Amino acid sequence: MAGYKDTFQNRFLCNQKGWGTIIRTYVRNMMKKLDLNSIKISLIIPTLNAAEYMPGLIDILGRQNRKPDEIIVIDSESEDATVRMAEQAGFRTLKVKRSEFDHGGTRNYAVAMSKGDIVMFLSQDALPSDEHYVENMLRGFENEDVVMISARQLPRKDAKPDEVLVRKFNYPAESFVRSEADIPKLGIKAYFFSDVCSAYRRDFFEDIGGFESPLLTNEDMLMAARALRAGYKIGYCATAQVYHSHNYTFKQQYKRNFDVAVFMETYKDEIKCDGTTGEGIRMVIFIEKKLLKQFKIGAAVHCIFDSAAKFLGNRAGRKWKRKNA
Repeated sequence: MAGYKDTFQNRFLCNQKGWGTIIRTYVRNMMKKLDLNSIKISLIIPTLNAAEYMPGLIDILGRQNRKPDEIIVIDSESEDATVRMAEQAGFRTLKVKRSEFDHGGTRNYAVAMSKGDIVMFLSQDALPSDEHYVENMLRGFENEDVVMISARQLPRKDAKPDEVLVRKFNYPAESFVRSEADIPKLGIKAYFFSDVCSAYRRDFFEDIGGFESPLLTNEDMLMAARALRAGYKIGYCATAQVYHSHNYTFKQQYKRNFDVAVFMETYKDEIKCDGTTGEGIRMVIFIEKKLLKQFKIGAAVHCIFDSAAKFLGNRAGRKWKRKNA
């Protein structure tokens, strides 16, 4: 796996040393020639003990109007029937050691082993909402300047009231495209992107150097930042939708935001914009107003404690990184 990671990194270093303009011009010219009706699509799903999700994924992916040319499950030593179910469904399976899983490097390995002109990623617990998911994602690439697209995430039926509103705040019903020019206006939101449900032009992915590796979290956000800084555009497709949400405990929220804060502090020179605190406050105010208007007092109280766990995790993560830099 390291060999594939090195290949992507070497390309990125080459671009940084002066060849980038020439290569990007060539890549963009090639991208404009893509025929979205005939290109190959690879769909990559990282898995770990995903047997409970596999039946739903197998069913909806098999009913897509525009089927992927290959579906690759890259598994981290699952102890359940994940791999067997994937193989029975006709998916291609790759395996990595759980101890070597890396959000950036593992995905780089899967891309290197794939053949698609468009590479899509889907989390094991993200379920496309209908048969049009793949074709709707593809339509986003009709804009020839767009090189990466993320889909809309809808709450699952068991989502807590505040989590439902988090999804509404972060994933609007309108599609849009962002460029570097939008960073001053959007701040941290300009880099908002999720590999829970995403798609990339392969030529761009290889040109930019693939994902950073090793990386604990947010490989998608860092890729978005690098794409924008390199002059590319990234898209959000609201018509391509998946059901995906989490009912995290306060402890899980603390840990998750600790990790994100370490990431943000590590790559603060690349993700230059207003901090995450202001956006977080806006989201909390939005959620509290909605919950109180609906007289969901318990949910409003839960949101306050949940937000406190996020804030404390974020602050602790930044302090830890600064201390150990």
